[in-house]
Amino acid sequence: MDNLIKTTKEKMQRRIEHLETEYASIRAGRANPGVLDKVTVDYYGTPTPVNQVANVSITEARTLVVQPWDASLLKALERAIQMSEIGINPQNDGKVIRLIFPPLTEERRKDIVKDVSKMAEDTKVQIRNARREANEKIKAMKKSGEITEDDQKSGDKKIQDITDKAIKEVESISAAKQKEIMAI
Repeated sequence: MDNLIKTTKEKMQRRIEHLETEYASIRAGRANPGVLDKVTVDYYGTPTPVNQVANVSITEARTLVVQPWDASLLKALERAIQMSEIGINPQNDGKVIRLIFPPLTEERRKDIVKDVSKMAEDTKVQIRNARREANEKIKAMKKSGEITEDDQKSGDKKIQDITDKAIKEVESISAAKQKEIMAI
């Protein structure tokens, strides 16, 4: 049963880590190298993440500079960024690519906050699904006689405790991201 609880806790933690990754890729008006995490460039026939073929740095609050290690990749990088869905037009000066993030309007910020809330809600649903699966396994163990009724109640309580902690963590991460977006 301890193994089941440990596995469930790890599942919930992976959901939270995925949410944080999704939040990092949200373009919130401030330069964030995380927006390029999902962008891949064709590097000698292999789709390669931008951060593995170039140095990505923040020069000003709203400017991201992408400097490829191989100058021949500049055009391919520019094309990959244009084709991605980050919504920023790259500026190529022959040595580096600059991405200038425009300031967000109030309406756009509110839309982003709605998306952030929806992502948090989806993550909570996934966490609750992990709880339900664990509870069903505990019930099956009780039914087959592997554990006693007291063990079942104890297991259910432990699963509920880690679920509550995970949901609280999702809510705090979501609140912090919403605050960050609205403060820009």
